[in-house]
Parts: sequence; C-alpha cells; structure tokens
Amino acid sequence: MSDQPSGPNSRPETPASSEDAVKSAPGAVPGARSRAASGVPGREGTAPQESVGAASSVPPQNAGPYVPVVPAYLKAPPPPSDPWQRRAQGYQPGTLSRLRPSEPPAIGAATLWSVLATGVLSALLLGDGLGLNLLIVAVPAALAAFFAARTAGRGLRPWTAVWAVGGLALLTVPALRDAGWPTFLAVVSAAALGSLALHGSRSWPGVLLGSLGLFPSVAAGLRWGWRGVRDRADDSQGRVRTAVRSSAVALVLLVVFGALFASADAAFADLLGSLTPDASVGDSPWRVLLFVLGLAGALAAAYSAAAPVRWDGITVRPGPARGRAEWALPLIGLNLLFAAFIALQLAVLLGGYDKVLEETGLTPAAYARQGFWQLLWATVLTLLVIALALRWAPRGGARDRTLVRSVLGVLCVLTLVVVASALRRMDLYVDAFGLTRLRISVTAVELWLGVVLVLILAAGAFGAKLLPRAIAVSAATGVLVFGLISPDGLIAEQSVQRYRSDRTIDILYLRDLSADAVPALNTLPEPLRSCALERIQRDLEASDAPWYASSWGEARARDILREHAVEDHGSACYGFGRHDSEREGYEEDSYDPY
Repeated sequence: MSDQPSGPNSRPETPASSEDAVKSAPGAVPGARSRAASGVPGREGTAPQESVGAASSVPPQNAGPYVPVVPAYLKAPPPPSDPWQRRAQGYQPGTLSRLRPSEPPAIGAATLWSVLATGVLSALLLGDGLGLNLLIVAVPAALAAFFAARTAGRGLRPWTAVWAVGGLALLTVPALRDAGWPTFLAVVSAAALGSLALHGSRSWPGVLLGSLGLFPSVAAGLRWGWRGVRDRADDSQGRVRTAVRSSAVALVLLVVFGALFASADAAFADLLGSLTPDASVGDSPWRVLLFVLGLAGALAAAYSAAAPVRWDGITVRPGPARGRAEWALPLIGLNLLFAAFIALQLAVLLGGYDKVLEETGLTPAAYARQGFWQLLWATVLTLLVIALALRWAPRGGARDRTLVRSVLGVLCVLTLVVVASALRRMDLYVDAFGLTRLRISVTAVELWLGVVLVLILAAGAFGAKLLPRAIAVSAATGVLVFGLISPDGLIAEQSVQRYRSDRTIDILYLRDLSADAVPALNTLPEPLRSCALERIQRDLEASDAPWYASSWGEARARDILREHAVEDHGSACYGFGRHDSEREGYEEDSYDPY
C-alpha cells in the first residue's frame, strides 16, 4: 500500500522546482526565475509543457535534492578580505614559538606569593648596595621557579640541581668579598647558571643561548602573572579583602609597639634600626624600580620553569666534510710549528735563558711580559682552530675518526705545553714587579683555557656528549674560586712578602685596593701601614651600608681598623713608592724609601 492519495488529479511529489530554488538562492535577482524556468536566455515564462510533463511523470532515481547551477554573473560578489585576517592566516610561528612547547598552566598561589616576596625584598634590600641581600632575594625567586615547575609537572633533574646550587654558591661571593670586580663576575655567572637550571640545556647552542634564556620570558611572564592575579581576584574577592585588612592591622600594630619599645630601650632601638631596612621618601622612585625589576625577574624565572624554551632544538649542521689530505695537511703543519716553538722553550729553560736575553737585548721582565700576551692569544686561536677543524673534519668511517683524534689530540697536547710556558713567563714577570689585578686576572684566564684543553682531550677519548656542560661548569667553578681566594687580599699578601724579601713595595697601587686587602696590609711597619690603609679607612667611614648590603671582608676590615687606628702622615705618603713598569710603562722597580 501507498500513503499517497489516488485519483485523476493526483501525482507523485517532486523535488522543489527550479523556480522555487532560484527564489531561495542567495543573491537572486528579479527576472532570474523566468530565465531559469525556460532554460534559454531571453525567453521568459515560456516553459514547454512537454518538459514539465516529463519531469513530473518520471521521478528522480538515486539522486539527491536538485541544486540549480547559478551562473557566475548572478552570484553576489565576495566580501572584501580583511588584510589583518589574511596576515594572521599566513603567519608562520617564530623561533621561540617553535622552541617553547606549550603555554604554562595558570600561575599558582605559592608562585604568586614567592614572586611578591621577591619584589618586596628587592625594593627593601637592594637599594643600599650588594652583599648578603642578593642571596636573600634569590631564595624566594628560586622558590617561585620551583613551585611553577611543580605545577607544570616538571621534576628536579640532576643537572638542574647542579646549575641551581652553583648559582646560589656564586651569590656568596658578594657576601664574602668587598672587591667589585670578582663580585660582578660572580653575579653574571650566577644569572647564567640560574637560566641554565630553568631551561635544562645540554648542546652547544643550548648552553650558550640557555644562559641568556630569561630575557625572552620577561614580557610573557608579566602577562602570565597579570592573568593569574586577575582571575584570582575575580574568584575570591572576599578573601582578598580579608588578607588586605589583616596585613594592614598587623603593620599598624608592629609600627606602634615597635616605636614604643624602641623609645623605651636604646639597645632595642639600635637592634631594630640595624635590622630594619632604611627606606626613605627621597629614594622612593628607586625603590619602585627595584620592586618592578624584582617582580619581573621572578615572573620570568617562574614562567621559564613552567614552560622552558628548548634551546637544544636549535641545531648547527656540520660543514661539508673535507678530504683527509686537504683537512690534515694544514693541521700537521701547525703541529710542527708548535713542536719547534716548544723545543726552543725547553732549550731556554735548560740553560740558554741568559743567551736569549743577550741576543734580544730585553730584560727578564720585558721578555716575560712580551711572551705572555702572545702565548695567551695563541691559546685562544688554537681553540678556534680546533672548533673549525671539527666542523669540516672527514666523516667517512673509523679511519677518519682515528685521523681526527690523532691530529687534534697532538695539537691539544702541544697547546697545553704553550699554556705552561705562558704561565712560567707570567711567574717571572710577577717575581720582577709584583702581582696586580690585571696579572692575576689573565693568569686565571690562561689556567681556565688549559682546563678547557684537558676537557677537549677527555671528550676525544670518552665522547663529547658532556663537553658543553663540562666547560660551563669549569667556567663557573673558576669564577667561584677566583672570588673565594680574594684577589685583592692575595695581591696585598704577595706585595708584603716581596717587601720583606727585597724591601720593594708600591704603596700608591696598594692603597687603591678594596677592604679585602686590609688584613695583609695591616702587617706592614709604620709609616707604610698607615699610608696604605688611610684611603681604605676613609672609604669605610663614608659608607653607611646596613648589614645586608655589607660583605664579610668589609666587616673584618672595620674591626681591624677599629682596633689599630691609622696614623695621619699627610703628604709624606706620596713619596712611598712609584708605579712600576706595567703601570706606567717604564722598566724600573718600585721605589723603596728605606
């Protein structure tokens, strides 16, 4: 049976006619109905009966709904494209977007409080100088990074712990030493190690770029922190108001009762004054800037810990491999040159030193000084040659690997002998004119270059997987040891020993050292002692830095000068010593008033 009605006037249902479809089509225009019905342009409303009867008598078989084809001239013009949308559709993600895997989760409450504590401590403590305050400020910043990493599901890895502990250890140098140049090196190295701890880099590009990786996260960290504060304020307005009221009441109580107790007891007032940061109205803009810097730095660290940039994703392709002869011939020639130079150095050390000085017409100090700088640059250039040689080394198989290791291994060993020769020349120079900041600095650099060569030799024997991180660890360790040995104190101690042996000393240079040199200079006889310490004592008296912005070396110098006062010798001190050849360019020893 059928559900359709029967009768002479009944007929099966058909799909919507082309006339109705044209009516409903978007962008239809008057007159289109008749043209679509006739199928012939120009003939309107004259559809033949035969075609209608055929269409009505034959139902469509296995066909979907009829969709008429609208000519192109009847279609509505497309809307004008948005240039900004088109630019967004063709946008290619940048390098940082590809290296940062994903956005971090919402910032947690523990991270927010740690960031806020970092900003407040930065504003209160960092405006008076550098000392223990750097380590105090770094602790909540490290906690913010730890909480953010834990929220993002990142665990603590061994190398992350190495970088973090190394960075905190470097921040002890400002707390121990008064000299500014070791402090600067330690702070910069601590920031680099902290960035490596957050990003977890291991390759050469990762270690080099990962040490600067906090800078790309500053703006993103600020946006991330602002979204977290805004969302939490919207969800918990009542709790925020309660916390603000409680903090205000606690602050009022502490101020009122603290003032009462301070006025009641002078000892308590002194203790409270030494422990309370000195924040006056005059330096408010400086404090606000320090607060913003501390807040931004802590947010950048937390953001990097939650969503680190994978700097290891940057790969440096090796250069085209060279043939064995083409690659090895220049390096073998360089090895022969190094061997000839080292043979001459051994001949000088075995008894030809006086003859060389006689032929060259140089003094021992000039010979040592002239050779040291050339040998230092030779060491640096050798490392560059090794890096380029590895880039274009032949890579055909085991024989090529053996050739590369043999040629570069011999070059590293010969360069180590050059390093030893340079250090020997600096030792002769120091014996002649004493130790200075420049001499001890370049000696430390030469020693570190020797360590790098030893690490390259070890990488050639055991594999180069750990070489980038090993060199970074050696650099940070060198900076830490350099700060802990107290360079200014070592210079003063060596100068005092030279005075006791040959009665020569340069007071005009020693008086410009930091407070770290006071223990050694305090052992000099008068009037040399007072002449060497008068400027240091004047600088300490002019400084009113609080305990958190002072170093242990400065505190120890204050105690020594308090027990043994400096005598005033007036202008007589300017005759006690002249600058030696390295400081003024003359070949003469220091003047001895005695």
